[in-house]
Amino acid sequence: MERDYQKLLDQLREGTLNELEISTEEFMDFQKILMDYQQRKSIVGTAKRGGGVIYHFNSGNSGTL
Repeated sequence: MERDYQKLLDQLREGTLNELEISTEEFMDFQKILMDYQQRKSIVGTAKRGGGVIYHFNSGNSGTL
C-alpha cells in the first residue's frame, strides 16, 4: 500500500509530524509529490547511509541549524 505523501508533507508543515523517512524504494514516487508541493523549499532532506532520506520542515524562524 502506497503512503499518502501529500498528507505526510502537510503533517510535516503543520508540525504534527517531526520527520518523514523515505526509503530508496519510495523515493521516486515521493519525489513527484514533493516537486509539486507548494512549500517544498521548506522541506529539508538528510541522506542516510544506504540511500534513505529523512525529511523535516524548516520554518525559517530558527537562526541555527
